[in-house]
Amino acid sequence: MVGTGDLAREVYGILGIPVDATDMTAVLRRIETAAADRLPCLISTANLNFLVTSGIDAEFRESLLRSDLCTADGMPIVWIARLLGVPIRERIAGADIFEELKSARSLSRRLSVYLFGGANDAAEAAGRKLNEESSAIVCAGSYYPGFGTVDEMSTDVVLNTVNASNADILAAALGAKKGQAWLLSVHDRLGIPVRVHLGATINFQAGTVKRAPLRMRRWGLEWLWRIKEEPRLWKRYRDDGAILLQLMLTRVLPLIFLANWYRLRWSGEETDLVVDRAEGHKSVILSIRGVAAARSLGTAASCFQDAVRAAKHIVINFTDTRFVDARFLGLLLMLNKELKKQQLSLRFTGVSPGIARIFRLNGFEFLLRTEV
Repeated sequence: MVGTGDLAREVYGILGIPVDATDMTAVLRRIETAAADRLPCLISTANLNFLVTSGIDAEFRESLLRSDLCTADGMPIVWIARLLGVPIRERIAGADIFEELKSARSLSRRLSVYLFGGANDAAEAAGRKLNEESSAIVCAGSYYPGFGTVDEMSTDVVLNTVNASNADILAAALGAKKGQAWLLSVHDRLGIPVRVHLGATINFQAGTVKRAPLRMRRWGLEWLWRIKEEPRLWKRYRDDGAILLQLMLTRVLPLIFLANWYRLRWSGEETDLVVDRAEGHKSVILSIRGVAAARSLGTAASCFQDAVRAAKHIVINFTDTRFVDARFLGLLLMLNKELKKQQLSLRFTGVSPGIARIFRLNGFEFLLRTEV
């Protein structure tokens, strides 16, 4: 592991969103640590709908970029990762995290959860059922906000009620777009350390909706089961499926071609990464020479960490950069996040058409809008 904080995360940039290459054991450990230290930890569980929505909604995308952990919830994310050579092999869905927390025997203490949202009285029913079970988590309360706006759900009255529970985990179920927006808008006003939008998990727990059998989940067919249980979802899955096909043809296949072309083009040549640093009065300029890829990540991460400590704006110079992969894009996302904490900016210069194409195909052209 390199760096500290977000720069230490093994994040990959996949079609515009950050995805952590992690496993369930590490996720549970992160939750337990955040709960014990009472430190804010926003977890996002990215599925195909998250990927699609982030491409058209900058605020939604920001909720993923601001997350402290972003797992691959949907199998399409895992499939895309495999095609692009990204080592994300395990699907970690929100419902799976909840079930693992319930059955976890490795936790040092019993954790408490507050349920926010759900249809009608689903949260109350889920909490009651949870407390009747013998599990590693207990429900500290629930709140049904109705169909109000994000602002209406963010009043002092509502947040005081939520915070008074002193729970370890806040599980929201408001619909992905509204839920992520709400968690982002109240982030600095919440006292509950672990925050996550768990979608249909509250309904699963309440028993109002049955989850797909394990075999269907493993085969990536949970969406068919969800349509059976909730027919209103068919339009969403139809639209997301059409966009997935478009992404495969216009983004994923070209990226596979580029990666193979790169290997042939630079085969046998020296391609190690070198980072040159120059420091001005207000900014640090990092010139990336060579191949910015996973195998040379340690060099870049340590340089980025040192540059962050300077508490100045950072400019990345791509003039002599040959190639950028998904792991390096993930590192740039984490660098950008670290700088935003200090109200500083990340900008780019010397971006060739080839590098710009890689950013565009990967869905990160929004980063280059700060090009100097």
